Amino acid sequence: MNRRTLLRGLSLTALLAVASAAFAHHGTLIAYDRTKAWTRDAVVTGFHFANPHPQLFFDLKNADGTVEHWGAELLPNPAALIRNGWTRARSEQALKPGTPVKVTIAPPRAGGMVGLLMKITDMSGTELLKDDGLPPPPDNSLSAEPQPAKP
Repeated sequence: MNRRTLLRGLSLTALLAVASAAFAHHGTLIAYDRTKAWTRDAVVTGFHFANPHPQLFFDLKNADGTVEHWGAELLPNPAALIRNGWTRARSEQALKPGTPVKVTIAPPRAGGMVGLLMKITDMSGTELLKDDGLPPPPDNSLSAEPQPAKP
C-alpha cells in the first residue's frame, strides 16, 4: 500500500468517526414525543449542569404512594443557559435536592423513566425554565408595544 492510499484511508476513517458522533448526538427531538407531554408535581433529587445537555433528576409519587425516579434532559446546552441568565450557581440554588416543583415532560418514544424537560415551575407557579428549556424573558420584554429603534 502506498503512502497516498494510506493517507486517504486514514482521512476517510477520521471523517466518518466525527460525522457519526455528530449524528448520534442530534437525536434529542426525535427521541421524545412532544405531543404527549404531561405535567406533574415532583421533588428534585439532583441537577447536573453539564454538556451536552443539563439533566434534572426528580421523584414522582403515584396515587398508590409508590415513588418513581425520573431523569430529564434540557434541550439547550449550558452555554445557551448561561447566555440567558441561568448559571450553575442559579441552578444549584433553585433546584436543590428536596425542592418541590412542577415539571412538564415530553416522554420518550422508546419508553422508560426519562424525558425532555419542557417546563419547570416552583410551587408558587413561577416558571424557572420553560418550553425550550430557556428561562422566561424579563417582565419588561413582554410589552406588546413596539420598541423604538436605537440610533
